[in-house]
Formats: sequence, C-alpha cells, structure tokens
Amino acid sequence: QVQLVESGGGLVQAGGSLRLSCAASGSIFSIYAMDWYRQAPGKQRDLVAAITSGGSTNYADSVKGRFTISRDNAKNTVYLQMNSLEPEDTAVYYCNAHRSSGRTYYNYWGQGTQVTVSS
Repeated sequence: QVQLVESGGGLVQAGGSLRLSCAASGSIFSIYAMDWYRQAPGKQRDLVAAITSGGSTNYADSVKGRFTISRDNAKNTVYLQMNSLEPEDTAVYYCNAHRSSGRTYYNYWGQGTQVTVSS
C-alpha cells in the first residue's frame, strides 16, 4: 500500500512557475514508476509526465520544454517543475504510483492539487 500526498498547487499568472511535490509513504518508493496527471473541468484525466524507477522520463507534447519531472528516492518524493505556465495548464494535478509484480498490478493515486493559471 502506498499513500501519496500532493502539494505546491496554487494560483499563478501566465508565464509564471510552480513546483508540485508528491510525498509517498507506506512502501518502497524507489521501485515504483511515478506519473503526474491532470484533469481540467469537464475533461478526462491526462498523463502529463512520467518517470520510471530508473529515472527515464517522458512528457506530453503540450508540456515538453516547460515541465520537468524528477524524483528524490531518499526523500520518497517526486516533483513536477512547471515553467512558462499557460491558462490551458489550469487543472487538478494528480500524482500516481504504479508497478507490476508478476500478474499483480499496483496502482495508487493522490488526492490532487489545484493549479490555476490566470491570463
């Protein structure tokens, strides 16, 4: 079982920056792949950025060059640095941890943190 708690959301003007954090507890953090998703009102939840247990990263096209995902296994925390924010980035951002072990798939979500970008 993994518990995830996001923080760092808030209100920012377009062009500004925010850093989201997701603190994990309850299991061995380093073996999990970690993702950031976001969900705007009336829209589906979309993958924003992903980082594997080995540190490889992947980004949605809409955030490439602006967002950076990173992890600190010593602190059991994954980060999302968001620069050059746009009003279209406004959403609830969710942290996700997942891994597979044999036939078992483990998947955990945080409660989300609101990011609002004003124009």
